[in-house]
Amino acid sequence: MSRTGTRALGLICACFAVLCITVWIPLDTDTGLIEKVRRRVEIGDALAPTVAAVFVLMGGLLLALAPGPPEAEDRAPWRGTLGFGTAMLAMIVAGFAVMLVAGPMALALADMVQGNAREYRLLRADAPWKYIGFVLGGVIAISGPICLAERRVTVRALVIGAGAVAGMIALFDLPFDDLLLPPNGDY
Repeated sequence: MSRTGTRALGLICACFAVLCITVWIPLDTDTGLIEKVRRRVEIGDALAPTVAAVFVLMGGLLLALAPGPPEAEDRAPWRGTLGFGTAMLAMIVAGFAVMLVAGPMALALADMVQGNAREYRLLRADAPWKYIGFVLGGVIAISGPICLAERRVTVRALVIGAGAVAGMIALFDLPFDDLLLPPNGDY
């Protein structure tokens, strides 16, 4: 993609994010970012979409403002894009699949070793079980696309993935007692 196209895509993403933050999310949610109910701090309906929109805004601004290669005529701008996009999507889906099954599989393995018969649904809000799937799947879903883009597995990509997952846990799980990290709400 040319520098002009990259800049235009970044500006479109940034404008969409600002529209989401200022218009769509406030009109579509009943609560604010964080709610205080009976001296308890709870996550509001608007927090998750606002955080996502802020990340889209930051990515859009980085695309729009970052220096890029000089303008060049590209006769086939979409060559290889479909395969690369498919590989990225497959990596993200693989991360979500691991996220879904890792916690229950870890509990089943621990129970097999210890001779217990516990149900994951009853332990989904307890550490370490609530973190196993989220951490493993999240690191794959974040580090995997980075490794695909760099065309190699690097420690830096794994550290970025682990740091992003740790940040999400710190932002969404630790401050709120009644929040279940994905996919634990599905069990």
